[in-house]
Amino acid sequence: MAEFVMKDMVAKAGMADRYFIESAATSAEEIGNEVYPPAKQKLAEHGISAKGKTARQMTADDYCRYDLIIGMDRWNMRDMKRTCGGDPYGKLHLLMDFTSRPGDVADPWYTRDFGATWRDVEEGCQGLMKWIENNNQTK
Repeated sequence: MAEFVMKDMVAKAGMADRYFIESAATSAEEIGNEVYPPAKQKLAEHGISAKGKTARQMTADDYCRYDLIIGMDRWNMRDMKRTCGGDPYGKLHLLMDFTSRPGDVADPWYTRDFGATWRDVEEGCQGLMKWIENNNQTK
């Protein structure tokens, strides 16, 4: 969900050409699968499409390819650090750490509460956008 919410936000801000946003799984369970149907439905309720997306697994090369790598929860962070061999350049962050409520995004896989996940993802992406804008102004 976060990939598509973030893409929607940067597009609405007229900055889609400035960012490359992509998601990847930290585990192998969903590789090749489309976005989970209830997540697709929640995105569609907000006019956002996830059409054509299939899951791929994160690789160590992603650490070199991307300026930031954002996880949804502490388990993602653990797996991302393991995949990347640590975080020597400080690229790994939790999405909710860009909000006033640091910690994990509500996981709808367990809670089935896609509304809570939507709220966390939207708030996290808004905070991340502000953080990016602030950091780009100082360069």
